[in-house]
Amino acid sequence: MKKTVFVLIISLFAAFHTMAQTKKTSNTATNLNTGHAIQINLKPYQNTKVYIATNYGNNRVLADSCILNEKSEGVFTSKLKLTPGVYFVVSPKYTILFDFLMDDAQHFKIVADTLALADFKIIGSKENDIFKEYIKSITLLGGALNSIELNIKNAKNAADTAALRTQYIAKDKEIKEKRKYFTTTYPKSMTSYLLNVMQRPEAPPIKVINGKADSTFPFYYVKNHFWDNVVFNDNRLVRTPFFEDKLDEYFKNYVSREPDSIIEEVQYLLTVAKTGKEIYPFLLFKFTNKYISPEFMGQDKVFLHIFQNFFAKGDTILLDAASKKSIIERAYSIMANQIGLAAPVLNINTIDDKNFSLYKVDAPYTFIAFWDPTCGHCKTEIPQIDSIYNAQWKKFNVKLIGVNINFKELNSWKEFIKEKNLTNWSHVYQTEADLNQEINAGKPTTIRQLYDVFKTPTFYLLDKNKKILAKNLTLEQFNDFLQSQAKKNN
Repeated sequence: MKKTVFVLIISLFAAFHTMAQTKKTSNTATNLNTGHAIQINLKPYQNTKVYIATNYGNNRVLADSCILNEKSEGVFTSKLKLTPGVYFVVSPKYTILFDFLMDDAQHFKIVADTLALADFKIIGSKENDIFKEYIKSITLLGGALNSIELNIKNAKNAADTAALRTQYIAKDKEIKEKRKYFTTTYPKSMTSYLLNVMQRPEAPPIKVINGKADSTFPFYYVKNHFWDNVVFNDNRLVRTPFFEDKLDEYFKNYVSREPDSIIEEVQYLLTVAKTGKEIYPFLLFKFTNKYISPEFMGQDKVFLHIFQNFFAKGDTILLDAASKKSIIERAYSIMANQIGLAAPVLNINTIDDKNFSLYKVDAPYTFIAFWDPTCGHCKTEIPQIDSIYNAQWKKFNVKLIGVNINFKELNSWKEFIKEKNLTNWSHVYQTEADLNQEINAGKPTTIRQLYDVFKTPTFYLLDKNKKILAKNLTLEQFNDFLQSQAKKNN
């Protein structure tokens, strides 16, 4: 059996749950109705520590350890039960040796020899009897399927390819029938459960309604049946190596990138998972991490929804102090600058220390660049914006506003503006005195927070009413967006 290297990755929450469920007592068997007591005989290891591990989503975490004696015997034991799921026996050097299942009956024995790992035995566990039978049969079929697939790639002519494809379809059907056999023969087994979690529905043919073909029918059929037989408050989902991948596939291929569509899905999953001690925090922090700094513009609205509907309603108890502070600060930083909202008020000073108000700027489009004269990226991109303006944006009557967020670098700021001949801009900044006045007055947010300026440069595009049209795009994306917006308006 091929060995794989076990990389130990423990996130804050994975570690918390793993440690909570595996508090050690002693290497003696516990009551059959409580805790876990898993005997192991693992040759040829002697007088050394071995482990059992499991998944936390796509990460792998240690679940328990024991010391093998001179007879290669030991016991993984605790008064606490382990969360059921897929587990691994792990060597002293953190190498995965083989998989097994952990169900609710956690008193059984593992017998194995590293010289013949394929012949390991699980004694006293009906679930593992079923699991091993499935693995044995599917490994043979899978090997045959892979062999046919390789032959297809190396086929010398169309006739051979066609014949091999027929064989492939037949073998693939055989694999599906074998899986169906296990789900119907052992419907309440964990093997059946795992197969249901893994399963993806097959897209049906395009449906014809009243003589018209509905090309969207296969898509929506797959989406609507993607999670058949999966209940989202089941903690076992976290302890499988394929659930998180399936979740990512669903959001990538079957959920619109529009924030409201994502919010609908996230709200449903978190609400259903709420009673799951492990699956709920797993999903909560997965979605939080994904949308706190999203890949696509506007999706930070999803994080804001999570904050307002979950963290703000008490779920910060799951966080340590530093994480709680970070999430709260991030939420308040993006509340005022969501796509479609009016841009926050900007009353600051011009480069020659006159008053400047954003809402007194009369233009169909306003482009704001928050930048720092000491920032290398800013020194590259600000002149690029000026060039794009002269080549493309000037005809759309775009107003450029450059906000210096570093009042300590006024001289270098002015020198750079003069050197690059940035005459198309309104150059503004907030004085140190004005900033301190805001802080002393107890204002909850500064300009940096109102505009979420935690990196430089930071860009915004506003419409004629100063509503936010776009943010957090590259210059090329801003240019494409503005061209499209202007064309639509004309």
